[in-house]
Amino acid sequence: MSYPIVEKLLAVTSLGSEWVLWLLIFLSILSIGVIVERAVFYSKIRLDFGRFSQDLAQKLIHDDVEGIRTLCQASPAIETQTVLRGLEYREKGVAAMEQGMTAFLVGERQKLDHGLVILGTLGSNAPFIGLFGTVIGIIQAFSHLANNPAGGPSVVMAGISEALIATAVGLIVAIPAVISFNLYQRVVKRKVANAEAMKNLVVAHYSH
Repeated sequence: MSYPIVEKLLAVTSLGSEWVLWLLIFLSILSIGVIVERAVFYSKIRLDFGRFSQDLAQKLIHDDVEGIRTLCQASPAIETQTVLRGLEYREKGVAAMEQGMTAFLVGERQKLDHGLVILGTLGSNAPFIGLFGTVIGIIQAFSHLANNPAGGPSVVMAGISEALIATAVGLIVAIPAVISFNLYQRVVKRKVANAEAMKNLVVAHYSH
């Protein structure tokens, strides 16, 4: 008894798992590109937060607005730029300062998160893509055995060993993506928390 849909699906597997490997190679290049781009981006906005927070607190105590501007303009970090945004609304009152800094943080959070969804998606799904390639390869191996019974188990073993390469490549793509995603997520959370702390410090000072 034949099943047309099964035959059609088997025809798809005749394409082999090589295209899956090429897809994984493309995804690995994409992953490396995002990892490098994010590393460069985060390095540009690095900040000695402990020193900055102390300097900012001292200048706030002395109401040195120009000193605060000079201090913040020396770095493009999200923490410094949040304080600068608050100073822009200083004449409009504390509520305007707080809202301005909050709105700024929302926009900056999107910049910090840029590209991380790609790493998260690849880290979660690359192993499954590799497994899919392996399954296709195994189906192909047994199909070859069916068409060439004289080949014996060696035909299947050779096909399966080749098919397992797809799973290995999938893991090679996923592992760096997962590690980088977790590391960069931690960087984003720390930067946002630092900026929130600076926002609260500025608001507290001008609320008196």
